[in-house]
Amino acid sequence: MSLNIKQGLFQFDFEDHHAILGVPLDADFNTIRKRYMLIARRLHPDSSKAESPADKKLATQILSKLANPAYSKLTNESTRAEYGVLLGMMGKRLVQEKDKVKLKSEAAQQLLKSQNLETDYKESVAKLGKQAYETLSQTLETIGQLSELNLVYLQRKESQGETVGKPASDKKTGKSAASGKKKAEESPTQQPVAAEPKADPEKSAPSKIDNYCRRAENFIAGGDYDGAVNELKEGLKIQPKNSRAHGLLGQAYLKKNQATLAKVHINQALKLNPQEESALEAQKGLQKQIQKAAKEKDKKSPLAAFFGSLLGGKKKK
Repeated sequence: MSLNIKQGLFQFDFEDHHAILGVPLDADFNTIRKRYMLIARRLHPDSSKAESPADKKLATQILSKLANPAYSKLTNESTRAEYGVLLGMMGKRLVQEKDKVKLKSEAAQQLLKSQNLETDYKESVAKLGKQAYETLSQTLETIGQLSELNLVYLQRKESQGETVGKPASDKKTGKSAASGKKKAEESPTQQPVAAEPKADPEKSAPSKIDNYCRRAENFIAGGDYDGAVNELKEGLKIQPKNSRAHGLLGQAYLKKNQATLAKVHINQALKLNPQEESALEAQKGLQKQIQKAAKEKDKKSPLAAFFGSLLGGKKKK
């Protein structure tokens, strides 16, 4: 099955990663991560509810060719910055070529006329985002509808003089770095700016280990548990007390059926942060494995075998 989408921003040969993940264009990293994890569990062969071979194949294709690349693009600092620039350029193009824009979905047409753009946009994206991966045969169509919402939002924001895709610092202050620099130069009473301190390796560690964790999540979602373990071990060399890395390592070992190692890292993660999501999720999986193993052990016990022979066995002559 072809994964081509022709609605929304896709009609301009623009890969709409936000639409693929079902999140708004200003979604932060945590929102993107949580949404991706839900999608990965829905599509991954080990956890997918797809029954027919065709659905399983489609789920794998969507995960590997759409969801994984979208997550990688939006959670990597450099590629996300580049993507933000492209979004800004696309907004300008949509204003210039508004006559070429084609909208199929009713939700996008309503958003085009909405008097409350921000609220209606977020609500519409949230609603469609929840539906996107419920029925795989409709997933691509729903992604297209999400992209139409993004198209309308981009176009309207740009027509209002607001560019989507600016760095977060610009959004908070409403000013560009260049304007701030100009203001400082023009101010005669401006105090001399102190020299920037050298980067502290300990302070830069969290951002580095985040990259390891993101790559590990991709490996886990793709079924490469050894790759995830290797990434997380390297990351923990940088920051040994990172709860997220320990939690993900617990997940990876659990997938490899190495319950003892999984338990060690799950406990360590929860010791560092009792609310660590990756560890809590792994802990639930570990408990299920333990319960399953206990039931199988009971079935294979000598007493169970004895009673089984009495009830169903035949005496040999």
